[in-house]
Formats: sequence, C-alpha cells, structure tokens
Amino acid sequence: MLRFMSWRFLRAQVTMLFVLVVAFLTVRLSGEPFDTMFPEGLTQETAQALRHRWNLDLPIWEQFTLYLGKMLTGDFGRSLFTHEPVWQMYAERMPATLAVGSLALIIAISLGIPIGALSALRRGAVTERMLMGVAFLGYAVPHFVFGIGLILLFGYYLRLLPASGLSSPQHYILPVLTLAIPMVAGIARFMRAAMLDTIGQPYVMTAASKGLGNGRIARRHVLRNAMVPLVTVLGLEIAGLINGSVFVEAVFSLPGVGRVLVSSVENRDFTVLQFGVVAYAGLVVLINLVIDLLYTLIDPRVRVGG
Repeated sequence: MLRFMSWRFLRAQVTMLFVLVVAFLTVRLSGEPFDTMFPEGLTQETAQALRHRWNLDLPIWEQFTLYLGKMLTGDFGRSLFTHEPVWQMYAERMPATLAVGSLALIIAISLGIPIGALSALRRGAVTERMLMGVAFLGYAVPHFVFGIGLILLFGYYLRLLPASGLSSPQHYILPVLTLAIPMVAGIARFMRAAMLDTIGQPYVMTAASKGLGNGRIARRHVLRNAMVPLVTVLGLEIAGLINGSVFVEAVFSLPGVGRVLVSSVENRDFTVLQFGVVAYAGLVVLINLVIDLLYTLIDPRVRVGG
C-alpha cells in the first residue's frame, strides 16, 4: 500500500508541475492585459513601465522562475487590476461556492444512489425506463441550459423564485438545482450499471441458490459491492462540480469563485487566472489521491499494480 500511494503521490507532483507550466504559458499567449486596462491606448513609455513593474519584460523562463519561487513561499501575487492578493480574492468568495456546491452534492447523492439502485432492481419495468430516460436527459443537457430554463420558468414566467444573488434561502434553490440535476443523473446511471454488473457475479447467484431473500441479497451482496466503483464516480462528480460552478455562478450572478475566474479571463488578469487554474487542478489531483487511498482501504485487490 505504501509503494502504491508513493507512486500515486509522485505522479500527482509531476501533474501539478505540468499544469503550472501550461497555465503560465497559456495566459501569456493570450496577450497583454494593458489593452483591457486602458482601452483608450497607452504611450510606449507607459506600456514599457507597466511591463517592467509586472516583470513582463523579462524572458519567459525567468518570469516562470520568479513566479514558481514566490509561489513556493506562499506569495501567489496580486491582481493586476485591483492589486488585492489573489488568495484573498478567492477566499472571500469561496463560502458562496462551497455552500451551493455542498447542497447540490448532498441532493445528488441522496437521490442518485436510490434512483440507480431502484432502476437496477426493477430493470425492464416501466418505472425503470422512465427513471433512466429522465436521467439520460439530465446528464446530456449542460448546466447553463438548465440554469436558463429554470430562470425563465420560475423566475420570469411564474415569478416564484429569485434568479440572481444569494441574499436569502430562496436564492439558493435554482442554482443548487441547476448543479444537482446533472449530478443526480450521472450518479443514478452509474449506480444502475454497477449494480447490474454485480447482480451477474457468481457469488450473487450462489447466494440466491441458497434461498436467501431478494432484499437480503440486494443489501448484503449487490448494493455493498456496487458501492466500491461508485467511489470513483463521486470523486469525478466533486471535481466536475467546480467546473459546473463557473457556468452556474455566471448565469445566476452569484458571488463565488466562478465569477472571479470568468472576470480574470475577460480582463487577462494573469495572476488571478493562474491561481484559479492551479488551485482547481490541485483540487482535482487531491481528489484523485483520496480516491486511490479509499480504494486501497475498501477493496484489498487494489494494490501496487493498480
């Protein structure tokens, strides 16, 4: 197990270094931020002074060395526009993102697992076909389409719920549903597939031949073993939750980190965008490490060769 996790940890470090390089180069290839900061134009002297101030006049490898050195000491830089520390900009907006995302994840797990299990146990029935049809639709439609549809229905036509901001509990309903619906669909579809695969295993057939009841077989053998591969899906859903938050926060005008990322892209705010990309990648890598660790604890068959 130690060797298994050591290899995974080394691979995570290489991945993060690769992300750092790609994020650093990509944001600079998009152009300089001064065109956005000063749309009326700049004199050559002023532009050169700004480049010097932000070290943009240095060779690209030297810029990266400075950035990496500061980052390793905990200095992630300041926004080119507001001059705020970038970590503070994200920290101030993180509670809103965590609140909406956590509620969506709770709903997704609470509904997705039972729906998938019920569909597997009643395969071929009308109920199963209806549930899987809705799940397929929910999985296929993008977050922003759901968001716009919910805004039009409940915010514009019916006028039952607010469609922007997070100033009251009612404001959470539409963005949470927008994030939760695709997650419910994804978890339900995978849970159904995992349970159907488990039902066909020899040990389940052996349990049935011994006269065990269907309910006991489902609880002790099918559901328990189907939950093992579900760990991976839950990890991916958590990682995808951040990706969906970017679109949802833009659609519903939420004061979260997604809005910060979108603004940094529009304004070419290098330091803010770099920190957001690296932090997101770091979270995904961390989730994968946790999944690997959980696999070694849940399933003893997962070892060094995995």
